[in-house]
Amino acid sequence: MSDKIKILFLCTGNSCRSQMAEGWTRHLKSKIIDVWSAGVETHGLNPLAVKAMAEVGIDISTHKSVNVGDLSDVHFDMIITVCDHARESCPVFPGFVRQVHHTFDDPPFLARNAKSEDEAMLHYRRVCDEIRDFVTNLPEV
Repeated sequence: MSDKIKILFLCTGNSCRSQMAEGWTRHLKSKIIDVWSAGVETHGLNPLAVKAMAEVGIDISTHKSVNVGDLSDVHFDMIITVCDHARESCPVFPGFVRQVHHTFDDPPFLARNAKSEDEAMLHYRRVCDEIRDFVTNLPEV
């Protein structure tokens, strides 16, 4: 049995922000945290999120978009919602589970009018950096 803290990052579609958070947590905190990410829906993995993480040396290309309902057998210590929709739709988990909400901007939404991939990537890189900073402070959140 692991004494690691079990954390779930929850987002709407488990395609970008929650995937980045899982990647950063595995990279920075794997000795003390077991981490999962999921969505209240599944939208598939966002290729620009994969690219932003690859630029900082973290490979999330093999991650899959997971529905939170598929994790009902995991007993989390903390659930971190990373968008308002996930916070409003977060299912109830049995037992005491600390819930934390920290909204990160949605890179796909911000990049929707970008004229190029390079312009779109500015949003992904900024949010990637913000998530890194947040994860660096776990589990004290």
